[in-house]
Amino acid sequence: MSELFQKIGFIGAGNMGQAMIGALIKSECSAPSDLFVCDVIKKQTDALKETYGITVLPDTGAVILTCDVIIFAVKPQSVDQVLSEIEAAAVLKKTTGKKIFISIAAGTPMKKFEGYIYDGIEDGRKRQMPILRVMPNTPALVLSGMSGLCANEYATSEDVKIAKKILSAMGKVIECQESEMDAVTAVSGSGPAYCFYLVEAMIEAAIKLGISPENAAEMTAATLKGSMILLEHQSITAKELRQKVTSPGGTTEAAIKVLDDNSVKQIIIQAVIAAAQRSKDLSG
Repeated sequence: MSELFQKIGFIGAGNMGQAMIGALIKSECSAPSDLFVCDVIKKQTDALKETYGITVLPDTGAVILTCDVIIFAVKPQSVDQVLSEIEAAAVLKKTTGKKIFISIAAGTPMKKFEGYIYDGIEDGRKRQMPILRVMPNTPALVLSGMSGLCANEYATSEDVKIAKKILSAMGKVIECQESEMDAVTAVSGSGPAYCFYLVEAMIEAAIKLGISPENAAEMTAATLKGSMILLEHQSITAKELRQKVTSPGGTTEAAIKVLDDNSVKQIIIQAVIAAAQRSKDLSG
C-alpha cells in the first residue's frame, strides 16, 4: 500500500483508534511522524507513543490545527462534549487549508458534526472542511474489518479516496449513502456478535455431544474461519455452497431441517432488521 502524506490526527485513543493507528503504520500507509493523537486518558496516549513513536498532542484544538485529516475516534456519548470544546475554543476559525473530518462514532449522523463545525463558516470554507462518516466493526482490531463510508455534500472524490485508503489499512470498505448507514450498522457493525452467538451455540452443542470444551472451541472456530475463506475463494453464493454440503438424507440435511422447521433464517432476518431500527432510533 502506497504511503499517505497527510498528517492524520486522532481525537480519542480507545480500541478502534489504536487499531487504526497500528494498521496505518503496519501497512506503511502512514509514517509515525505523520500520526498524532490526543485523549483524556494519558496512559493510552503514552502507550501509543511508546509503541509506535507517534506524537501526542495536548488537546483537540491542537489536533485540528496540526493535522490535515482529523478522525473522531470517540464514543457516541462523548461527541457533543468534544464538539462543544472545539466550538468554545473557536479553533476552526483559526484553521487554514484543507481539513478532512472523519467520524467513527456509531449512530452519530453527519448533521451533528455539521452543526458545530460549520457554525458561522461560509460556504466556500465548508468546501475545505468536508465531513465523512464511517461505521467500522471490531474485526478491524485484527486488520480484518468491514467499514461503511459515506460523505457529505462538500466532500470531493479525492477526499473519499483518502478516507478509503485509511480504512483499507484495517480491512475492507464500501461506499454508501448515509440513509444506508443504519443497515450497514445492523449487518456489519453488529454482525460479529451474530457470528459469536452462532459460535457459542455450536460449542455448547459439541460439549453436550461429549467433546471437551477446548476441542469444541477450536473445532468451531476453525470450521467457521475455514468456511468464510472458502466462501471468499469461490465464485458461487453462500446458498449454493450450503447446498453442496447438504446431501439428501444426510447429517447436514437433518440439521438444516431443524433450522427451517424453527424458522431460524426468518428470525435472523428479523433480528438484523431490529438492529437497523434501533440504530435509526439512536441516531435521531
